Amino acid sequence: MNPSQNPSFLEQYGPREAMEYDVVIIGAGPAGLSAAIRLKQLAEKQGREISVCVLEKGSEPGAHILSGAVMDPRAMTELFPDWKTAGAPLLTPVTEDRFLFLTEQSATAVPNWMLPGCFQNHGNYVISLGNVVRWLAQQAENLGVEIFPGFAAAEVLYDDACAVVGVATGNLGVDKEGKPTNEFQLGMELRAKYTLFAEGARGHLGKQLISGYQLDKGRDPQTYGIGIKELWEIDPAKHQPGLVVHTAGWPLDNSTYGGSFLYHMENNQVVVGYVVGLAYENPYLSPYEEFQRYKTHPAIRGFFEGGKRLSYGARAITAGGLQSLPKLTFPGGALIGCDAGFLNASRIKGSHSAMKSGMLAAEAAFDAIAAERAQDELSAYSKAFEQSWLHEELHVARNFKPWMSKGLYTGTLMVGIDQLIFRGKAPWTLHHTHADHECLKPAAECRPIVYPKPDGTLTFDRLSSVFISNTNHNEHQPAHLTLKNADVPTQVNLAQYAGPESRYCPAGVYEYVGESGQERLQINAQNCVHCKTCDIKDPTQNIVWVTPEGGGGPNYPNM
Repeated sequence: MNPSQNPSFLEQYGPREAMEYDVVIIGAGPAGLSAAIRLKQLAEKQGREISVCVLEKGSEPGAHILSGAVMDPRAMTELFPDWKTAGAPLLTPVTEDRFLFLTEQSATAVPNWMLPGCFQNHGNYVISLGNVVRWLAQQAENLGVEIFPGFAAAEVLYDDACAVVGVATGNLGVDKEGKPTNEFQLGMELRAKYTLFAEGARGHLGKQLISGYQLDKGRDPQTYGIGIKELWEIDPAKHQPGLVVHTAGWPLDNSTYGGSFLYHMENNQVVVGYVVGLAYENPYLSPYEEFQRYKTHPAIRGFFEGGKRLSYGARAITAGGLQSLPKLTFPGGALIGCDAGFLNASRIKGSHSAMKSGMLAAEAAFDAIAAERAQDELSAYSKAFEQSWLHEELHVARNFKPWMSKGLYTGTLMVGIDQLIFRGKAPWTLHHTHADHECLKPAAECRPIVYPKPDGTLTFDRLSSVFISNTNHNEHQPAHLTLKNADVPTQVNLAQYAGPESRYCPAGVYEYVGESGQERLQINAQNCVHCKTCDIKDPTQNIVWVTPEGGGGPNYPNM
């Protein structure tokens, strides 16, 4: 049980302090901040007062934000038509698209005329989403939004009718055994007429809401990828502001979904990353090592020779698309952004869709509050989404991920037919049939993968990478990576799957160590970059990610 939910604390320390708002938003990412801003804009336009609070578990807005990122400015333009003159950090327009198919030693470029529209980025911008979020947070605060960084929403609050009435933050000053220390502070309740959940992919509370309200009933299983990213400063002679490079193929085999991104930003900086679909089958596969290996390709390594790595991070992304979207609303609240799964996998973009979903939910919540409603279902949000350009965009992209899951060559051919001939409007919809954790095969059926040792110049080990993510957790708090059954890792995961958690985690959190002639799973929770991969990919679903103390985790500068 999460300590914030332990009744003994309430019995010992009395009721938690409570604050009342019209709308409480969980997560200061693009979805949450766009929702907050839109609420205040509507209130200002209509001469009304509306109180809005945003909780952010990171040390500041943007601290936990990690994305590619090439941004479609459509939603930003709707939210702030004057964003250019207002100083939004969309500074580098895309100048060139390259798409490469890689083998181990060669690269074949796809002519631009053959690229489907989803891979063309004219009119988009290479950005740091962390910096965009920091700018959005400033705009929100200027409008009167209260943002509380360093406070993790740990518990959903319900009324007697099972409607959501807000959230409670986690307790502070609890030791590893879950007992209060001299620094103990009871969590706070934030109550609202409506609560919007914008925690990002595989949100801790969003996961509970989807299960509790059966929001995924009749929907396809959600499917995910892990995105691993580095920020580099490169030789100015090799820098081409606005260059966007994507690759598919090597180092992954042709049956495993994944690919890379390499974007040239301003200031001689380049972001490079790799996405691996978490439906992969071989338990010996390591997404982190595949990323490091990718950088050694002859067509890629030249960008980085003579450069310096500045930062590192990782984050799971939702990739199921339209057919995996859960029901968006429930009594008292709604899911927005990647907490629901609005990312467009075919475009490798989610920030504009997250922003739009937040704006749509905000408009529904504002109208409900103006009508003096509270804690009912915001059905207008779902209806507005179905009538929006966002729904149309996701409908066009709906078959991309299912086709690509059938292998690189078959997938590429069928995506080309789907996008170039049918324009995404083929008279069929493919479906996801398995959750990612169901796809791992026993180790005995798979070939081990031997990865080269890092050279410390172009390729790196996990711990040196975690170091430059500025990740930190209070070492005395309870571990936020919990096991339902402590025996499962060795009896099932190690015995049947060769301990896959030691490879799919990009931060070295999980390792099997010898003890008295036997191996046990050691969890180095202080290394966790909050990517959520373990919560998704664990084959027995025995690992449960819960919120650590607010302010813990990575502190990304401009990822």
